[in-house]
This record gives sequence, C-alpha cells and structure tokens, in this order.
Amino acid sequence: MRQAVIQRHHVTERGVAGPRVVLAHGFGCDQRMWRHVADDLAHDHRVVLFDHVGSGRADASAWSPERYDSLDGYRDDVLALLEAIGDEPVVYVGHSISGSIGLMAALVAPERFARLIMLAPNPCFVNDGDYVGGFERSDIMDLLELMERNMLGWANFLAPVAVKSDEQPELVEEMRASLCSGDPAILRQFARVVFLSDIRPLLGQVTVPTLLLQCADDGIAPLAVGDYLAAHIPGSTLRRMRATGHCPHLSHPAETIALIRGYLGQAGAD
Repeated sequence: MRQAVIQRHHVTERGVAGPRVVLAHGFGCDQRMWRHVADDLAHDHRVVLFDHVGSGRADASAWSPERYDSLDGYRDDVLALLEAIGDEPVVYVGHSISGSIGLMAALVAPERFARLIMLAPNPCFVNDGDYVGGFERSDIMDLLELMERNMLGWANFLAPVAVKSDEQPELVEEMRASLCSGDPAILRQFARVVFLSDIRPLLGQVTVPTLLLQCADDGIAPLAVGDYLAAHIPGSTLRRMRATGHCPHLSHPAETIALIRGYLGQAGAD
C-alpha cells in the first residue's frame, strides 16, 4: 500500500536529516515548481515532493471524474500520502489550492501536521457579498468556457497573471507550458473544482499552527483574502510578501525561503 501511494504521486525526497517538510503544488503546476525552495530546505530538512493525480508525473490512470469531483479526493490523497511517508508530524507547505487541501486534511488528522504553511492561499475565489475573493462568478465561468474552446488562449491569459514578472519572461513561458500539459479533460475538471471551491466554513476549526504568506500584488488571491484568512483561522500568522504574482516560490524564491525558514526557526524555539 505504501509503495503504491508513493508511485501514484511520483513522490521524491531530498535531504537526509531534520524535520520532514512536504511541499504541495498548486493548480496547473507540478512538484518542479518547488525546485528552488526544495534545494535550499534539503540542507537541513527531509523534503518530500509529490504530484497530485492528473498533474506532473503522477499516475494519470488513478484519476476518475467521480473521485476528483471535489477537493475531498485530493484531501484523501494527502492523508494517504502522509500515512505512507511515516508517523512523524510534518510541516506541510501548500501553494494556492493545495493550501486549502492541506487545511482540509489537517481537520481530519491534525496529529499528522506539526505546522501548516499556506502560500498565496485563497479559500474562495468568488466574490460573495463583503467577501473579496478576486473574481465574479461570471468571470470564473468565462475562464472555464475559454478552457473548453481554447486551452492555449486560456494559458496565454493566466500565465502572466500567475507569475507577474516582466523581468523573468522565461518563468511566464514555463507557467504557460505547465498550464497546457497533461490531459485536458482532467485539467478542465480540476479547474472547475478549484475555482468554484469554498472552504470558508472550515477555517474556524483549524487547530494546527498556521502561517499565511500573502503576495503584495496577486491577481488570483488579493490582499483582502490574507486579512480574511488571518481573521478566521485561530492563532494564524500573516506575513505580507514583497513578491508579486501568485507563484512566489518560482519568481521570488529567496524571499519565500527566508519566510518559511524564519517561521520554522521560530517554531523550533517555541
């Protein structure tokens, strides 16, 4: 069972000693997006990387539209993965939607989480009354419709929003290629699940110490989202980044590493 989970998610590990840190990628990405952060943390941590089913080099044959018609399927995958890699509680770092997935898993099995770090998180992408998620529902439906008829056009629109770095056009191109990789049917369903998800009712139940890393100018997770999360997750810590865009681990790795290390160092002194 353990080996099957490891193979299904193309789990890779770096580092030989220290606390275990699990790095979880966001929508349209894979574990390679974490390469700069993983290389640094591996000096004194055991770093675990994986691909969600339907992404990267995970076993696409394990995907089914029934299992992955909500975030619950991805939550259950994370729980199985944490069980497969050992009993020791982990520091879980989730980018974007993987922050939400990790939070959901931490509600089911808090004993498996030493810390939860949410990088550019958004519990609900759709504006709702006074809540500012970043998109009107009609915007989301338009994006999903664009995916259906023109994947390349959709990727051309989303990649520069996600990376937001005029000085690093190669990263925008990497994101564009990543968004277009894999099975289009899987990607379209994952997009629908991600952008229409809403975990706001769960936030007050979190008991795991949580760090929120919010980018300064993020078109996918606006500043108001960080304030909302900090106000609703008990005992959470919010850190505003100088980084812009939605993928600071790719475009601003040094700042991302420094903030993660600062939090883990502070945690070690608690």
